Amino acid sequence: MSADLAGIRAVLAELAEGAGERDRTGEHPYALIRKLADAGFGRLRVPREFGGHDLTLPELFEVLAEAGQADSNVPQIWRGHFTTTEILRRETDRAVREKWFRAIGEGAVFGNAQSEPSALAAEGVVTRVRTGADGRRLVSGTKFYSTGARFADWIRAAVTDDDGDRGFVVISARHPGVKHVDDWDGIGQRQTGSGTTIFTDVPVEDLGDVGRYREALAGLDSFVQIVHLANLAGIARNLVAETVTLVRRRTRTSLHGLTESAAEDPEVLGVIGTLQARRLVADTLLRHAAERLEAAHRDGDFTRAYQDTSTAQIASIEAVLDAAAIAFDALGSSAARSPVHLDRHWRNARTLASHNPVIYKPRVVGDYLVNGRAPEPGYYRGRQSLSSGSS
Repeated sequence: MSADLAGIRAVLAELAEGAGERDRTGEHPYALIRKLADAGFGRLRVPREFGGHDLTLPELFEVLAEAGQADSNVPQIWRGHFTTTEILRRETDRAVREKWFRAIGEGAVFGNAQSEPSALAAEGVVTRVRTGADGRRLVSGTKFYSTGARFADWIRAAVTDDDGDRGFVVISARHPGVKHVDDWDGIGQRQTGSGTTIFTDVPVEDLGDVGRYREALAGLDSFVQIVHLANLAGIARNLVAETVTLVRRRTRTSLHGLTESAAEDPEVLGVIGTLQARRLVADTLLRHAAERLEAAHRDGDFTRAYQDTSTAQIASIEAVLDAAAIAFDALGSSAARSPVHLDRHWRNARTLASHNPVIYKPRVVGDYLVNGRAPEPGYYRGRQSLSSGSS
């Protein structure tokens, strides 16, 4: 690792201590997320000239896996932030790039607000930016899955202007016209704040248009998915560690067990070995996808990066969900009790697996291998290219 991250890791250790209990009670880790920001977590991909760590992509995703092992809500809370820093690294407007990198370098945190609630989207209702009578540009609308927004200083919101063009704008997360509704009711990832955010005439910040052109969004479709792969790898690591600890503490064994000690039981040890194998699958595929995306920023082959990321998504999800289910086989019925918190790993992994649905990925990969067809990155739709001026 090319940076001293001791302060960040100390805060992650604090987050790990209460992760299971927060999942049970629904407590949001506001103070610890702020403490993580103050330790420099948000600066991991910020260039050194702006006070950042300037990590490579493989280094970043390894730290995010560590964060996922501590508490899988953490990478999810910060996903919108790191997506923003990734856009800024390729931002074509120098003034925009410098303004927001300086803000992040000073500790600012970005949240996400991209998706419209499904009921509104079905009716064609979108979040819009309009120009008021005084010339200010104002954002109004409703977002769901606004992960991290309630923890943030700034929000990168997806908007549509009066001409129908899509874009990202920066608005204050603390403006009076922003209402954060804590209504995320998912079975997992319960402390990510992924609920509704309502905007009412919220002004766009000066130099608040980010990622206007496709060049700033290259590789972003892979990047956002690899954040999930890092989180899944972290969950797998935590599963192994927690299950090993629970097995060592067991004082009883089954009627059909071959030993008096669970820690010596061949079947139990076999489960632990299988968990470790599933963990290694997730770790290895994470590393491969991260390295492929890093290479794409050099060689321009973002299609291959997306195909490899999609393939890794298929196998990682299978491995981690399987691990989260079979971990209980190494333990007694007491492991199903709420205070043990072991069930959160399956619920969190299942929730992550439902993002960018994996059901479509085998076909996407197969279509590319057989027919050479690759889907257009979603981030490119409705966006112009700086070089061609075309959409």
